Formats: sequence, C-alpha cells, structure tokens
Amino acid sequence: MISHVLPTYNRAPIAFERGEGTWAIATDGTRYLDLGAGIAVNSLGHANPDLVSALTEQAGRIWHVSNLYNIPQQEQLADLLVEHTFADTAFITNSGTEAAELAIKMVRKYWSEQGDPDRYEILTFEGAFHGRSTGAIAAAGSEKMVKGFGPLMPGFRQLPWGDMEALKAAISDRTAAVMLEPVQGEGGIRPLPDADLRLIRGLCDQTGALLVLDEVQSGMGRTGRLFAHEWAGITPDIMMVAKGIGGGFPLGAVVATEKAASGMAAGTHGSTYGGNPLACAVGVRVMQIIAQPEFLAGVNRKGALLRQKLEGLIAAHPGVFEAVRGQGLMLGLKCKVAPADLVNAGYAEHLLTVGAADNTVRLLPPLNISDEEIAEAVARLDRAAGRLDG
Repeated sequence: MISHVLPTYNRAPIAFERGEGTWAIATDGTRYLDLGAGIAVNSLGHANPDLVSALTEQAGRIWHVSNLYNIPQQEQLADLLVEHTFADTAFITNSGTEAAELAIKMVRKYWSEQGDPDRYEILTFEGAFHGRSTGAIAAAGSEKMVKGFGPLMPGFRQLPWGDMEALKAAISDRTAAVMLEPVQGEGGIRPLPDADLRLIRGLCDQTGALLVLDEVQSGMGRTGRLFAHEWAGITPDIMMVAKGIGGGFPLGAVVATEKAASGMAAGTHGSTYGGNPLACAVGVRVMQIIAQPEFLAGVNRKGALLRQKLEGLIAAHPGVFEAVRGQGLMLGLKCKVAPADLVNAGYAEHLLTVGAADNTVRLLPPLNISDEEIAEAVARLDRAAGRLDG
C-alpha cells in the first residue's frame, strides 16, 4: 500500500525534533553535527535566536494579508536586496523553484515586449538544477528529472558544462538568455571559473541576450561573498535567490535590472503567499546579518580553515577521496567510493552531509559554524572515511 506521505523521497531513517546552532537533535536524543544545513538552507543554524525573535515578533502581529495590499516587511526586504545587489527591483517568492519559473517568464516577457516574441530560446548547461517544476526540469534537461514528464516546455538548449567553445557556437542574436549556476550544487559543487563567467557576460552583451544566474544554493554568503558571481566582478540581468535567504523559513526572490523586468507589469505574475509578513520579517533579519562585511569575512576564513583540514583528510584516505572543490562554506568532496556510502558512514558518526552528482558529497554547514565545530566535523569525517578504507 502507498504511504500516506507520497513516496517521492528516499529518506534516511532519522527524524529530528529540535536543533541548536550547528547541531540537530534526533527524536531519540542523538546529537548530529549538521554539515548539510537542510541543503544550504539553515544559513544561520538551527533555532537561531535572532531569527526566532524576528519570526515570533511578527507572528504576534499579522501573518498574511496577500498582495492585494502593501506589505511593509516585503518592501523592506526588497530594499535590502536592491541595496546589496546589482538589481533595481525584486519579486518575493516562497522557493527557488518559483524563482526559476518567474525568471523564465521574465526573459520571455522581455523579448515579447521588445516586439520579438519568437526570441525565446534559453541556453543552459548540463548538470544544472533549477528546481522540479515543468519549466525548471525542461531548463535542466537531465533524463533523471524529465523522464515520464513529457512533453517538455520547448525553448531550452543544454550545452556541455564549462564548454565555452560550445557556448560561442550556440549563442546568437536570436538567443533570449543564458541561464546558469555560478557554482553547480546538485551537479557536484562545480564552480565555473571567473574567466568563464566574464566571457559569458561579454557574449551576452555582444548578442543582446539576457544573463540569468541561479544563486539559489551559492548565494546568501555561502561562498564568502553575498553572491558567488561577485568573485568574477560581473553582474547578471536577472538572478534567482532562495534557500539561505530565509534561514530555514520558506522564502525566495527574483531580483532584476529595470531593463530586464520591464515587461512585468501589473497582472503578469503573482503569488498568494509570496512576500508574506512572516517570511519577509525573517528574510530581513537574515539579510541584515549576512550582508555585513565582517560576517562574510568570517565565512571566508572558516571556509579556508575547513578546506585546509579537508586536504589533510584526503591525503589520509586516498582510497576514499579524490579532491575537494568549491569556495567558502560551499565545498564538495569528490569521492572514489559511492557518495551514499560516505553519507551513511557519516550517520554512524552522527554527522550529516549531502550527496550530489559527479560522485560528490556536499559540505554546506551553517555559515556561523565555529572553529571548534569545524575541527570536530573533520574528525567525524575522518572516522567515517576509516569505515570505508579498503
């Protein structure tokens, strides 16, 4: 018989009842050191006092009014997103998938309003993950996500990841946009080199194509800058944000330049829950904390510390690990064993990690993890790897 919860997940046999910072406590009282952070979502850890305070204070006032009315908390969050990014405007969503859908719509509406509705092809890269909606899976195009869900939304062409020659051959003055993750998350923590990002920006400028960046996983301080594209010194036209922006509360956004958003007039898009006071109150507090230069400097320092320790771990277990890659606190261990084996060995050491493609295990801890917790995490990874040696 089918379970009451639709069985679309292969879940680990663990359930958590509470959390404290970098620790998640299971229903049997076992404490797990959390290097997954809900897949890069709990950016400030579990039960962060600042976020709890922001949420409960707002919960005692008003929860939901809908976008029929002005929402001051939404306007405050949009102001912060514009202040700290390239963008001129923001639309608040509930998730990264919703952000991806709006980004696609925004691109197509832009060209329609320019009098060229047939200019709708969006170039994407193999290994990408933009969500699970029909539009998002069509954009990514992987067999794992699209099989059985056809016919797919037309207008996407996938190119080999990191192949700039293929991009040069594909892009033209008929290309609507190029859409990509600066660092592929689900694809295995694969950063696109800064030089490639600058080349892509230049190709978009030459052809008039819009540049859409998916920073759902790599954004909100995860790589040591507020958004990963900042390392390359470029700006997109449209950007998707989610995961860490809510610190665990469902929240996302699309931010864009005035030009890219010029087609999105009243009635072209909407959301019942998007931008509700509860989510935005939390998002405002997250932005106020993470956008601070000293906080981001701390992420860079801790990312370097973790990476240094991981290099030693790789040297100690050459039969288990191949390399470490990524930036800041968005790191991946490329494995010689099945990623699921390392994840399961981690459970035995009361450590939470996240598998990914390209034989990679992701390490995505809360951005405020302590130095002592980093040392403890690597010690547990060492013991987990020891279970797999040989």
